[in-house]
Amino acid sequence: MKIIFTGASSFTGSWFVRALAAAGHEVVATFRSPLTAYEGVRARRVADVAAAAEPAEGVSFGSSGFLALLRERGFDVLCHHAAEATNYTSPDFDVEAAVARNTHGLPSVLGLLAESRAPVVLTGTFFEADEGDGDEPLRAFSPYGLSKTLTSQIFERRCGERGVGLGKFVIPNPFGPWEEARFTSYLARTWLAGETAGVRTPAYVRDNVHVSLLMRGYVKFVEDVVRGGDGFRKQNPSGYVSTHGEFAQRMAHELEPRLGVPCALELAEQTEFTEPRVRVNTDPLDAEALGWDEAGAWDKLAAYYREAFG
Repeated sequence: MKIIFTGASSFTGSWFVRALAAAGHEVVATFRSPLTAYEGVRARRVADVAAAAEPAEGVSFGSSGFLALLRERGFDVLCHHAAEATNYTSPDFDVEAAVARNTHGLPSVLGLLAESRAPVVLTGTFFEADEGDGDEPLRAFSPYGLSKTLTSQIFERRCGERGVGLGKFVIPNPFGPWEEARFTSYLARTWLAGETAGVRTPAYVRDNVHVSLLMRGYVKFVEDVVRGGDGFRKQNPSGYVSTHGEFAQRMAHELEPRLGVPCALELAEQTEFTEPRVRVNTDPLDAEALGWDEAGAWDKLAAYYREAFG
């Protein structure tokens, strides 16, 4: 397949592009900025993507350059993984500006896709309203989650109007090599420094998944959407469903022998719940069918953490 992919500099996006290319697909990965503008871990991701796929620099979703690519290259599917996420954890996140950017030029994009009968695969998040399972009602988790909810609703409506097939791949909490600074990397960095890691919110129930498993599910989903033609389909891939504390204990159990250091934890007694207590996905990924090696994934994660924080 010929695939145009947005959002390739992100953590999951870089893994998805490389997985699609490894599966034999021809991928053009668009980047808003020149490749030389990326720094830190994002620069490493971009370099890996550029080695696996064809980069298109300075091309944002819905721009004239993006439309020219669609017009000239004849893609089989658009994988729209990009989304405005600057300060995504902030209560002041600009929902309206994010939705406008996520859907910029959408009528023109869908007009070109309709001509070639190419579907869209949109990445969602279980932070959105009415996704996954958990505390009722399933409201948007945050302003960022609201922006993703509205983006999804606009895509579903507009794709239906244009007769463009739409698939939605709703990701939970992914973790793995080249991740952003987040809970899992905090644990590894703390343990490698010889310290005890604290878990302030051990009672939240969340859904964490190895990115190396998630990417395999993504490739299969994209292929299924293209084969399925018109219409709408969705997958809510699930990994380790557990409390935050139990997941931290799993990390300690798996990483202690691999890192060769004590992985001590201190779980706080959680009394405040400012976020939904439970928010998880509902479609467990079949690791065996996807050919995924769990032990090998933990080995690679430990090796990454030793390189990054050792």
